[in-house]
Amino acid sequence: MQMLGPSAHIDTFCRDNLPAAEHLPDFLLDGFDYPDRINVAEELTDKMVTQGFGDHTALIGNGRRRTYKELSDWTNRLAHVMVDDLGIKPGNRVLIRSANNPAMVACWLAATKAGAVVVNSMPMLRAGELAAIVDKAEISHALCDTRLLEELETCAETSAFLTSVTGFDGTSNHDADLDRLALEKPVQFDAVQTGRDDVALLGFTSGTTGSPKATMHFHRDLLIIADGYAREVLGVTPEDVFVGSPPLAFTFGLGGLAIFPLRFGAAATLLENASPPQMVDIIQKYKATVCFTAPTAYRAMLAAMEQGADLSSLRAAVSAGETLPAPVYGDWQAKTGKPMLDGIGATEMLHIFISNRFDDHRPACTGKPVSDYEVKIIGPDGETLPAGEVGRLAVRGPTGCRYLADDRQQGYVQNGWNITGDAFSMDANGYLHFAARNDDMIVSAGYNIAGPEVEAALLAHPMVKECAVIGAPDEARGMVVEAHVVIQNAKASGDVIKTLQDHVKATIAPFKYPRSIVFCDALPKTQTGKIQRFLLKAGGVA
Repeated sequence: MQMLGPSAHIDTFCRDNLPAAEHLPDFLLDGFDYPDRINVAEELTDKMVTQGFGDHTALIGNGRRRTYKELSDWTNRLAHVMVDDLGIKPGNRVLIRSANNPAMVACWLAATKAGAVVVNSMPMLRAGELAAIVDKAEISHALCDTRLLEELETCAETSAFLTSVTGFDGTSNHDADLDRLALEKPVQFDAVQTGRDDVALLGFTSGTTGSPKATMHFHRDLLIIADGYAREVLGVTPEDVFVGSPPLAFTFGLGGLAIFPLRFGAAATLLENASPPQMVDIIQKYKATVCFTAPTAYRAMLAAMEQGADLSSLRAAVSAGETLPAPVYGDWQAKTGKPMLDGIGATEMLHIFISNRFDDHRPACTGKPVSDYEVKIIGPDGETLPAGEVGRLAVRGPTGCRYLADDRQQGYVQNGWNITGDAFSMDANGYLHFAARNDDMIVSAGYNIAGPEVEAALLAHPMVKECAVIGAPDEARGMVVEAHVVIQNAKASGDVIKTLQDHVKATIAPFKYPRSIVFCDALPKTQTGKIQRFLLKAGGVA
């Protein structure tokens, strides 16, 4: 059992609310050696300047570029405001509310330099949802884009914890309270010498139902995902330019659009509205080389290339957050000559821990574990299953689940392993194949059917633009496969239904075909591009 190192937190709330030692996963840290005292924000800004990256572009957004020296100075000024004017103490929780823009990244870095524990939040959240987060994390301070103040101020009016809400300008005009105060501050700031085992970030899970779950990530964790996955799998260099759609409020976005580029002297392009057409424009304008987004967006980008868009600068197309259908993988490789790197991560694990590689990739496969991670497929009683059998994915490595004051920790961590909630199989060569979320497996007349496999079969038909497969209740079979389909170049009809059903029967085992097909204009999605199947199951969308 690893002992926690020294802490700089005056406010000890986070360390006091870590899971009990016996409920923590095993952490495999032999490949990562950081000093007892380290501040991740200082590593990503001031240290990059001292290493000679001061004149390199760090952030691109809202029509301008910012160098590492500018980012260092900016965040140091902001950190002074947080300490001198807002009274933020090391260990205080600070909520940041903003769309993806350079100011949000600057606020996150500055609050981290001040020793705070940051909670990045989605701009679409309403007062009640914000209140649940504030109460769970006992958040005292909030920094908010002035365009989004209303819901947060409503939350603060009745909050027992949120006592300070300060606005910043997310449009680069620097015309808000936080910005004006920062203009009077020096560009030098001595970052709080936090411990490597101090909590730096609370990540609220995107799939939370009921009371929110907050995952706790140390300063060392934020460096591990860069020094592990980003270095090993992506091979990031200072010449890279990152682009993507996931919100910085989610750890997938924070890693892919802030931590990874800044760790290696690369540049991040930030889009407040990262629709596929906007990403296509940004990739062409800035010659972006690394893209993080979901398979649905890649399909739209493929369509844009058919219209003449030049995305040849991309060397890495990372797909996560939703299973990557083989047809999308195949179409991308055929069009670009480059692989799409499917991977899987989890907020609890912080980022991607299984991935394909540039020199080792294949369709309908999630690849192999990132170095220093171990995985196994387990059955209902925790026994390791033979190759080829579908079971629960268990993983352990240098990062792992720590829920903030939550009994659900004991469900996620079992015998030192993180149980992610995904159903996978592992073949005889150690490659991982996604089946479904554990709660999305369809059991029909005694057969186990993985929805993503049916989706991949449907997507291979030219009439299918998008689809999502769920299990629908059926008196005779318990469940039947039901496909919600967005079609193109055709009108919904019984003939189309039969065509698609026959296509699936000819592509995969016939018993897996969708006995019900529902046509819809669009599928419900989260801001990260995940299809919201629970809405389809509830009958809320048709």
